[in-house]
Amino acid sequence: MPRSIATNTTVDLDGLLEFVRPRHSMVLMTTRASDGRPQASPVTGGVDDSGRIVVTSYPERAKVHNARRDPRCSVLVLSDDFGDAWVQVDGDCEVIDAADDVEPFVEYFRNISGEHPDWDEYRQAMVDQGKSLLRMTPTRWSPVATGGFPARLADG
Repeated sequence: MPRSIATNTTVDLDGLLEFVRPRHSMVLMTTRASDGRPQASPVTGGVDDSGRIVVTSYPERAKVHNARRDPRCSVLVLSDDFGDAWVQVDGDCEVIDAADDVEPFVEYFRNISGEHPDWDEYRQAMVDQGKSLLRMTPTRWSPVATGGFPARLADG
């Protein structure tokens, strides 16, 4: 049986966003204040109309505290099949609270799930729940990668 060979595909920003848009399973990494080590959080995310990676959370969560203090973050975007392609995206994150501006939450929902049956209800729920939106502008990214053997072991 032939071995699966690892791949690395370099993409420009448009290629990156094309890869990320249909994938919503992510691991968001922010920086802990205590020791500077990564804080990793599994999240559901998407891409907004301006090409930023967006995630919703709550202001009490570590990822939100960390992003407010230090906007540098990374997101590992995974395919639905764990063994399929992934990419790491680094960037700067801003935090938006629903109480201050709920419209970015509407954009988030539309880009991940489509139309909501009652947008007024959705907006009110985001405000009532006190949600926060993390919006990361990509500044650099890895090649889109797949796992497997190095090419030198293809026939082994």
